[in-house]
Amino acid sequence: MPDTAKTTNQRLKILYVYKILTEQTDEKHTISMPELIAKLEEYGISAARKALYEDIDALRAFGLDIVSGRGSNSGYAVVGREFELPELKLLADAVCSARFLTEHKAQRLVEKLGKLASVHEASQLRRQVYIAGRTKEMNERIYITVDAIQRAISERKQISFRYFRYDLRKHKVYRESTRTCTPIALLWSEERYYLVANYLKYPDKLTNFRVDRMERTEVLDEPAILPEEPFDPEEYQNATFSMFSGKTSIVKLRLHNDLVNPVIDRFGKDIVIHPDGEAHFIVSIPVKAEQPQPFFGWLFQFGTQAEILEPDELRAEYHRTLTEVGAMHQ
Repeated sequence: MPDTAKTTNQRLKILYVYKILTEQTDEKHTISMPELIAKLEEYGISAARKALYEDIDALRAFGLDIVSGRGSNSGYAVVGREFELPELKLLADAVCSARFLTEHKAQRLVEKLGKLASVHEASQLRRQVYIAGRTKEMNERIYITVDAIQRAISERKQISFRYFRYDLRKHKVYRESTRTCTPIALLWSEERYYLVANYLKYPDKLTNFRVDRMERTEVLDEPAILPEEPFDPEEYQNATFSMFSGKTSIVKLRLHNDLVNPVIDRFGKDIVIHPDGEAHFIVSIPVKAEQPQPFFGWLFQFGTQAEILEPDELRAEYHRTLTEVGAMHQ
């Protein structure tokens, strides 16, 4: 009576050849035909050289970039992949740097990225990023929240969730009631994940919620209530400091020429710059100024090289803030 398990394995032979080649080889590491035969035997598969040559040709026809070397590099190797190693390293950097991911989730994601490379290259990903003393998120269920938000955006539905903050004892304190809103977009700002939403409590503006502070997120049957104005994520994020919500105001600044690069980094290359004398320039930028302290913090780093010209009330408030802070530190 035939060995059913062995027969099944033989039928899967070409898939195991694919697995071995993609896992064990790359531009610097090849596998010889005897080594390939030995690897297949570990999976309970016997294979003749002629059949393996045919399998490799079939995989090439399928689109797998397999090369065969000679001399010291004799053997077979997969050299072309969907993601190159430098690209995977960039993705690993981003994953490890993201504060909204817990350390456990970040490690699991890097491990999965490693499966897109050979085992030799995957070891470089695991050693790629070390972030000592970095604050990482503690909410392990953030994936579930993000999935619910993305489904609601795709299906144009509303969501409900509980929102919380931490008290002095580091305990969660939930806001008074379940919140309901229409998700508009997910933005990554200052190493945090934010939901931009149409929250009916504040119908005249979009509201931002930190995704890691959301729990029990559910997609509702209620249809989305979308804002009248089209949403431009780049324009919205450029005008937002520390992701505080609010109406956008146009702020005119007079800045030293040394600050051209920081201004372009923050607001993009589309801003219009007007020279003002030999050493300064004037620029008008969109700012959500209902809670201006984050904007003041950004501006303060430039000291006397930056001046608010308009609007007058924002200029006066900046002056009051500086005066109060100065008085407190006397």
